[in-house]
Amino acid sequence: MTSAAHRDTYTQHQFGIEIGGVVNAVFDEISGLGAKMEVFEVKEGGLNGYVHKLPGRVSHGNITLKWGSAYTTALYEWYANVVSKADKTSEMKNISIIQLDHRREEIRRWNLTRAFPVDWKGPAFNAAQSAIAVESVEIAYSNLSMVKRG
Repeated sequence: MTSAAHRDTYTQHQFGIEIGGVVNAVFDEISGLGAKMEVFEVKEGGLNGYVHKLPGRVSHGNITLKWGSAYTTALYEWYANVVSKADKTSEMKNISIIQLDHRREEIRRWNLTRAFPVDWKGPAFNAAQSAIAVESVEIAYSNLSMVKRG
């Protein structure tokens, strides 16, 4: 752990994303980034005051990307390709979520490997509202690593 010295904090609205090495900046929201480790409990005979806890396997939740519905259909096409191909692993891509500072310079990057879409949602339509039509895609991935710049 670092000392309690002053640290800059960063806003959540400055980010970018790369999917398969292609920079994409049209997303309004990215959520669900995270990892969780299993905990194994070992009960030792004769010791009733506590339980040993040991680390287990790591699993990752899915991320969700949301964006204002636009002309591009690239993410739906990626989802459709995963659904239709016999070799679904051929459609897996690496993704990087990039956090930016106020100068739009990269400060941190989360790399997600072997990612593929598992759920696509089209926009909701309502004639009584003039809100932006929003699409979303949920993406599963195998591994997560974080790289800090500077």
